[in-house]
Amino acid sequence: MQFTPEKYRIPDLPMQPFIDPDEIWDYLNNSIPTPDKVKEIVEKSLSKKRLNLEETAILINATDTTSIELIKEGARLLKRNVYGNRIVLFAPLYVGNKCSNNCVYCGFRASNKAQVRKTLSLDELVKEVEALEDEGQKRLILVFGEHAEYTPEFIADSVRTTYKVKKGNGEIRRVNINAAPLDIEGYKTVKEAGIGTYQVFQETYHPEAYKKYHLSGRKADYNWRLTALDRAQKAGIDDVGIGALIGLYDWRFEVMGLVRHTNHLETCYNVGPHTISFPRIKDASNLHMGSSYFVSDEDFLRMVAILRLAVPYTGMILTAREPAALRDEVIQYGVSQIDGGTKIELGSYSFKEKNENIDRSQFRINDDRPLNDIIDELLDQDMIPSFCTACYRLGRTGEHFMEFSVPGFIKRFCTPNAILTLAEYLYDYAPEQTKEKGMKVIEKNLKELSVKIQKELKKKIERIEQGERDLYF
Repeated sequence: MQFTPEKYRIPDLPMQPFIDPDEIWDYLNNSIPTPDKVKEIVEKSLSKKRLNLEETAILINATDTTSIELIKEGARLLKRNVYGNRIVLFAPLYVGNKCSNNCVYCGFRASNKAQVRKTLSLDELVKEVEALEDEGQKRLILVFGEHAEYTPEFIADSVRTTYKVKKGNGEIRRVNINAAPLDIEGYKTVKEAGIGTYQVFQETYHPEAYKKYHLSGRKADYNWRLTALDRAQKAGIDDVGIGALIGLYDWRFEVMGLVRHTNHLETCYNVGPHTISFPRIKDASNLHMGSSYFVSDEDFLRMVAILRLAVPYTGMILTAREPAALRDEVIQYGVSQIDGGTKIELGSYSFKEKNENIDRSQFRINDDRPLNDIIDELLDQDMIPSFCTACYRLGRTGEHFMEFSVPGFIKRFCTPNAILTLAEYLYDYAPEQTKEKGMKVIEKNLKELSVKIQKELKKKIERIEQGERDLYF
């Protein structure tokens, strides 16, 4: 290898910026792939060791057909080894779309006068949660615009309200947050409400590109956003999610930025991100921006596979921005979480008829299948749809989660817990055809577990059939 610097130009210090664009481009421009090197790096990843920047750059630069297939197959195998055949399901719930930022790519931006602004009242929030529980959802991510109205106290109240809603056998067991970066005290307030993961996406890791897209508002401060999850960690939130909006800048740079962010969190806090997201630019209300960095489906698939190999233990989220057929394919290369039954207009879960003349959405989705349709298709692919929240509720987060997930031991918890949450869904919400299909998938996966776990799991499933809920390992 011709380029092997051992020191970062910017040291990893808590609460301090850590991205050096020249360093990232040096890696991308000077890391030369060979078939043997690509194979060696894939094998390292399969041993569940995170890749460094140079190794990630080599995979990015490996564009020959043989190397690409080796990377994809490695990602497919790694996902099976670490996560089994489960797919975690969740739903986004938009609480408010008021925003004080001007981000060129976003339908919520302050300058978009065509946007109809709304914040759900607590009563409206309850109705939305009830509607989601009626579908069988157990995991939500509450989404807020970046606005002075959405204080830490407001976010915390929304979380507590969501957890209190119980309808029939329905309940929300994990509430994640996608909202503005907070100060340390603000994060502490939100943490006390019992949140799961706090997501802050950098959007683009390239500082100059960032300035181009973020014209005004607090979000225009690149470093404030870049260190957002440092402050979350300082506040005691050890379960954080990072992400980049693919299409704002060169996807190769963004992948490197995500890995560099992972390095930073591990170095400073001994724990990497719980999830990585990589939404692609899609249409939004009054969106007018260039498409020079838009990513093809082929490159998107390759990007996901590289990320899977680069950070073996981190959950990867694929959103309903992508069409159903592509989601089914991308899942194979490392995705562990998807949203299902997604609606992104405020109040749209509880109101069945959409008003075509009103648009309160941030962007447009391309997979609007009902939750049961997605579950049905996952079962057809011999996957286990999961609503599991056990790790969060048993304290297996942060460093504790790393202890289980980095060596790959998390699978012994995830598969049984996924089966239990699937059984709950089948008994409470599934049509008969889906229930029959799901029970066959459960029976098949039971046979692949140890005899001891099989016995314990069968007993728990019997208890679910008799009416008990919320059983887990």
